[in-house]
Amino acid sequence: MNEDVVTLAAGAEELGVLVGAVGAAGFFGLMIVIVWQVAATWRARMPAAREGQYEELATQYARLPEDTVELQRRTVEEQRQTLDELTRSRLAIGSMEKMMREIE
Repeated sequence: MNEDVVTLAAGAEELGVLVGAVGAAGFFGLMIVIVWQVAATWRARMPAAREGQYEELATQYARLPEDTVELQRRTVEEQRQTLDELTRSRLAIGSMEKMMREIE
């Protein structure tokens, strides 16, 4: 009878080791799958983030010609104003020269 108890205890111990090994293998397998999926998700998001950056750059470059045209328009307007001021200054100087000649 004692031999049967020892045999059953030995069998239960082997069964516990087997269950522990299967449980550990399952746990590590689950961890591998989780890490794998997190890495796959991260790799999938990287191109999407780059695509958003490319779209932003494309929008900025699309605005550049418009900005350039606006800057050119402002420059032309400022040049016209400067030319008008220069013309008025020349007229005023011409009038002052004429008055000074009349005074002499």
